[in-house]
Amino acid sequence: MTDASWETLSNQAVAAAGVVYFLALISHLVEWSAFAGRLAPGQRVEALVGSRVGDSTAADLVPTEQETSADEARERRAAMFGRLGLLLTGLAAAFHLVGLVARGMAADPNRVPWGNMYEFTLAGTFVVAVAYLALYRRFSLGWMAPLAVGFVVVCLMVAVIWLYEPVAPLTEALNSYWLVIHVVSAILATGAFTLGGIASAVYLVKARRPDATTGWLGRVPSLASLDRIAYRIHAFAFPVWTFAVLITGPIWAHQAWSSYWSWDPKEVWAFITWVIYAGYLHARATAGWKGRNAAILALVGMATLWFNFIGINYFSETSQHSYAAPAVAVVDAQQGM
Repeated sequence: MTDASWETLSNQAVAAAGVVYFLALISHLVEWSAFAGRLAPGQRVEALVGSRVGDSTAADLVPTEQETSADEARERRAAMFGRLGLLLTGLAAAFHLVGLVARGMAADPNRVPWGNMYEFTLAGTFVVAVAYLALYRRFSLGWMAPLAVGFVVVCLMVAVIWLYEPVAPLTEALNSYWLVIHVVSAILATGAFTLGGIASAVYLVKARRPDATTGWLGRVPSLASLDRIAYRIHAFAFPVWTFAVLITGPIWAHQAWSSYWSWDPKEVWAFITWVIYAGYLHARATAGWKGRNAAILALVGMATLWFNFIGINYFSETSQHSYAAPAVAVVDAQQGM
């Protein structure tokens, strides 16, 4: 295949992934709609047990045979669309992978597919999707499905509409094996931090209605479980981010620009992100800082993470890491340093 054919294949695969992710999102939203206004499995029984005998509320909670049949049908429909959504997400991730591989094969010479913001967004969203699929059963993440898949769909739309760039050779600073080591670890951490941030955001929503027994919130795990899931994901992502920001990043910077640290805006914001997540984990481990405060701090960390990725590239003209600027402009900026 020619380079142009590989690039066409990449674009088609990314488009197919976006369509299938969208269908998965629709499936999960249909699954959610089946829960609207209904008690979660077992909660009707708990409500009955907690009610007084003869109380009108308790009498209302006693299901008729027709209501029981309708509830069972609703649960079967929700389960079917949940499985369909999971299957479509896996299929979309496969298309997503093809798009990434073909993107790298389209370059001459062949290279890793994360030389600009468009490619980094493709890789980052792929990690979010794969991490969600990998942790689905371990943490019972069915409740997160529309949020995780919706995030991937939105980011892919932004990448295709606003960030797309034709395939081009890597600039001199990027043409290093440290690109693989540094960026892979940064992408892995970004994907994991995003999932942890979603769990923290859901925690704050659930905290406003902790006793919710109907609708989607009735299916969301308890506050303690959400807090634990968010912590475990962040605890995995933090050392990976540390490796990317404080070890491989400075080594690559020294190789490319003869300086381990140059106060580049992206370096500074990456360090700010590291400090916030370090504070999050330290506060939990030493002061038992859990719950709402920890969730808010985690979301602040995710905000700095994504501002570092998107905001710096658009609002800083001096960053040596700017993937938003055309390749020639980046090379000129680096040569002028």
